[in-house]
Formats: sequence, C-alpha cells, structure tokens
Amino acid sequence: MKSANDIGLKKIIDLTRWISVALLLLHFYFFCYGAFREWHFTTDVTERILGNIAASGLFSSLNKTKLFSLLFLGISLLGAQGRKSEKIGYRTGLAYLLSGLLTYFISALLFLTDLQATVVAVFYMSLTGLGYILVLTGGTLLTRIIKLKLKGDVFNKGNQTFPQEEKNWENKYSFNFPARYNLKGKIRSSFVSIVNPFRNLLLLGLPGSGKTLWGVKEILRQAIFKGYAICLHDFKPRDLTDFTYSYYLLYKHKYKVEPQFFVLCFDEIYHRCNPLMVKSMDDISDAASASRSILLGLNQDMIDKQGEFWTESSINFVTCLIWFLRLYKDGIYCTLPHVIEFAQTDLRMLLTILRAEPQLEALVKPFVSALEEDAGKQLVGQISGATVSLGTLSTPNLYYVLSADDFTMTINDPKAPKIVCLVNNPMKANIYSPVFSLYLNNLQKLLREQDEQPSLIMLEEFATLSWPGLSKFLGYARSYLVAVVMVLQDAAQLIANYGQKQANVIMSMAGNLISGQVTGQSAKDLADRFGKIMQDRESVAINSSDTSVTHSKQLDYAIPQSVISSLSAGEFVGVVADNPDQKIEHKMFHSEFILDEKRIKKSMPAYKNPPKPTVDNKTILEVFAKIKKDIRNLVADERERILSTPELKALIIPDKK
Repeated sequence: MKSANDIGLKKIIDLTRWISVALLLLHFYFFCYGAFREWHFTTDVTERILGNIAASGLFSSLNKTKLFSLLFLGISLLGAQGRKSEKIGYRTGLAYLLSGLLTYFISALLFLTDLQATVVAVFYMSLTGLGYILVLTGGTLLTRIIKLKLKGDVFNKGNQTFPQEEKNWENKYSFNFPARYNLKGKIRSSFVSIVNPFRNLLLLGLPGSGKTLWGVKEILRQAIFKGYAICLHDFKPRDLTDFTYSYYLLYKHKYKVEPQFFVLCFDEIYHRCNPLMVKSMDDISDAASASRSILLGLNQDMIDKQGEFWTESSINFVTCLIWFLRLYKDGIYCTLPHVIEFAQTDLRMLLTILRAEPQLEALVKPFVSALEEDAGKQLVGQISGATVSLGTLSTPNLYYVLSADDFTMTINDPKAPKIVCLVNNPMKANIYSPVFSLYLNNLQKLLREQDEQPSLIMLEEFATLSWPGLSKFLGYARSYLVAVVMVLQDAAQLIANYGQKQANVIMSMAGNLISGQVTGQSAKDLADRFGKIMQDRESVAINSSDTSVTHSKQLDYAIPQSVISSLSAGEFVGVVADNPDQKIEHKMFHSEFILDEKRIKKSMPAYKNPPKPTVDNKTILEVFAKIKKDIRNLVADERERILSTPELKALIIPDKK
C-alpha cells in the first residue's frame, strides 16, 4: 500500500515530466514552424499563441527552451521511484546520459545546412527526441543504482576496526611495542604498552606467527635495557640464550648492580645448581611440592589424576625420600641425583630406613602396611611409577649439573641480581623439562619480596613445563616485582599438560594478553574475551516495484574467531592492563607490530656464546660414581645404626619366605 505522500509525490513528478515534454514540443513547433506551415499544421490561433510565448523570451535562443525542458526532466528524475538493483552500474547509466546529451544538443547543427525546411525539421525532431529519450533512460538507470557498503567488503573487515591506543605509555618497568592498525580503511600508528608487566603476560601464537621475533626477543631486549633480573626457559638450544647474553654484554652497565650470568644446560656443561638446596627446604611441605613438580613433569598422565590414591602415593613416596635426605646430616645429600639413587634401594631396606625417621612415620606407614600384609601388587603400583620415572633421569650430565651449587636461584636479590638461562632440548624435553620445572619450583620459594629489583620469568614453550604452584604464584608475584611471561603455541597445549581446570585458572590470571594466529577453541575463547563492539549493518529488501536499504547498528565481535585464525606473521591481537596512574583508554588492540630495523641493526650486538668452563668427561663420570657410592654408604650406615639401636631394631621389615 502506498501512502498519501507517495501518491502526491508521484503526481508532482508526473506533472514535472509533462511540463518537460510540453516545452520540448513547443520548441519543435516554434523552431520548425516553416515545416509545420508546409504541412498545413498552422492556424491563426497557434500563431497568436506562439507570438505571446515568443514575447516572453522563452524562444530567444535555440537552446534556451531545450535547457528548460532538460531541467524539468532532471527534476522529475530526482524523485523517480523504481526497483533498484546491484547489477546496474554507473558506467551504463552514464553512457546513456552522455550520448543522449550529445545527440540532444548536436542536432542544432542541422539548421546550418542547406536542406529543405521539412527535411531539417524531421531529422532535427528525430535526433533531439532520441537524445531526450537517451537522457531519460540514463537518468532512470542512475536513480536505480544501489551502492551497498558491504558489497566490496566480503569479510566485514571495515566494521571490525576500532580505535586503538596511539599514545606510547612508558615507565621504568614497561614493555612497549610500536605498531600500526586499520581504522575504517585508514592505516594509523599506535603503541601496545605493557605498563604493568607484573600483572603477568600470556603470549600465544602458532609456529611462524612471529611471537618469538616480535614478542619474546623484544621483551628480553627491553628487560635487559631496563635492568631486570631474568630467568629464561630457552626451549630451542641456545637460541634465546645467545641473544640474551649478547644484550647482557651490551646493557649490563645500566644495572645498579651488575648481574651475574648463568646457564643451566645438560647437553653442554656451563654451571651447576642444586634445585633441592637445603635453604629452599624449610619443612616437609617443600619436599612435597618438589616431589609433585618432578613427578607430574615426568608423568603427565598424573596431572588429571591428582588426588587419586595411586598418584598421591607416588608423590608421598618421593616426598619421603627428599625429606629424609634433607634431614640426614643437615642435607649433605639433599640433591635430586641422590634422591634418584636412593629410590633404587631394596624396598624392604628402604622402607625400614625411612620409617626409622620419626618425621616420616605417618607417610611411610601405608607402604609398610602393604608390604607386611603381602599386598605386593598394590605396593608396586604405589611406588613403581615414581621409581621408574626417576630412573629416566639417571644420566652422568644430569647428575653432574644437579649435584652442586655454583649459584642459587635468588635472581631478584638487589645486591646480587642474576640472569639465569635454562636451556632445554626439544628432542629430550620429556626428560629435561621436569628438571627445569623443579628449578622453577625452587625459584618460587627463593624469590624475595622487595620493591627494588624487577625480575622477568620468561617461559618459552611453557606447556612443556610442570609448575604445580604457578597459579598461586601468579597471584602474588606482583608484590615481588616479578613479571611472568608464559609463551604458548596454543591454549590446548596448556589444557593437555595441566588439565582443564588448572589451565583455565592460569589463563585467567594473565592481565596482559598478546596473541598471534591461533585456531579452534583458543580462537573462540579469545573472541569471547575481546567482546563485542557496535558495528554498522545494512539490510536490503527487494520487491517487484521497489528496493529498500535499511541502515542499523548492532553489537558484534570486535575480533571474530575467523580473524584470529587467519592473522599474518607479525599481526597480533590482545588486551593490556594499566596502572592507577596510567589509565589506558583503549586497552584492546588488533595491530601489526613494527620492528624498527634501523635501530635494531644499529644497537644489535654480534651474537656471542656465554663462556663455558672446561669440564672433561672423566670428571663428570667421577661425580656420577660418587653419588652412587654416597647412597650405598648412607644405606649401609643407616642399616648399621638401626641394627645397633634396640628401639629401632624392631622396625626392620623381615623378608617373607
């Protein structure tokens, strides 16, 4: 149904067009009057009418009437209604219009010829009429063109842009990344400013997404420049370690106290450090934490089984071993290699020695009961997972590195800051990663609560590590001025290695997030985290007589899952956390990080390898043999002590015949 307004408008348009046609017909009659007289289409009345019109000046020139006719035609076209179409283009409409205008006005040249008046009149009216029709056709086509914003933006990228932070927020602890972003089709400069790195950073990205080049290395460079103490987990042999050491040499003068540089590597010997050092073992709960860390790292299937009987039994068994060695002679043998060797002791003798220690009586009792009740299979199930797993760590290099202290993991001591690199090996990660997890567990206990020395814990390929206390540590690391950067390829890795619940907690504790290309559930979760923004929408309704376009606004994902799944290398999305005194208005970003190649080339030092002490294989094997001998002597001494002490002699578990 058409409204009264539509009907009224149509009548006005029709009237305007009839005026245009009438003017053109009068034009023909006036300027071709000689031909009409020969055709006997003139009367006294028409002559008087034409005389009066001519007196008004309407026919003072040949083109004046034609222009008025064209003007009224144009007015009628402005209000024309009709079915619009996306298939009609400007090129077709303009072609009709321009050819019509040319024909419409060039027909006047016929009056300059010597042809008979009737011939001129016929050709003139035909050409002018044809031009008029072509102009009408072209104008009608132009009014039916529909130009949709969505037509050239198949993936809706224009609507998914949003304002981003263009100010470089910097402080003495911040990490800053120059970038550029797209806002409504225009490329603008911006900055991604991690002004509070102590609220933790989660760095995601599939292989090749650029997270190491644009993210990890830039954070390490800025951290050294700003005087951070650092603990780095370098997953690929010495890739980041050499990078870090080179910048350490370049910027070490910027520290208040020049830091020491240490490397823990099991393939090439640099330094030694005992992750079970006595000062980190204040009570049996510390031993339990270390036991959980090493066993969950060695047996990732235990992660989802924490709290179950068999898993907790294995952890308790190793806890007993660690705590016994901590108590024995003030911890002289409290090292992981000694724990591994101690676990290989004959089971009856081992349990006898352990239950002779009063502090372990409660933990050991279930194992002793199982042995005395001849529940052999049950007992084997309780401890075999622990002993077999620990046995995989029995290598000379591991024993050598883990059995002495060149330094401690107190990296954030303001009087003696350190940069420590934990160099892993992808081919042996299943063996090395649990040990490095133990170092991190040790680091957590030795960090000092202070506000002088900032520290960075950079965890490349974080999912390969098992750090049971991480979720709690992330909650209070800020008070230690510790920035934890967790680098992952995909959140699915974290879920696989830590379990769904623990992974969710860890990811939710990261106030800062930078992500390159990720796919699947990770991309979906990120899209939900970034939320929705107001976006323009167009809807088109086409019927038999008309086409209508409706413009509206609605909330939709700012950075959809499909966009996150197709990011280019160096292109990142994320969100940053701010400070009370540095409130960042636009925390969310979707931008391309920019590497200042001139500055980097100018400041980049030649990569240098950290100095490596000379350690021959003979020395390593001697340490390996000594540790085995230490445990044999310990077992012999304890056996002798128990046998010679009447109250302990009753604790001996006899052999079953």
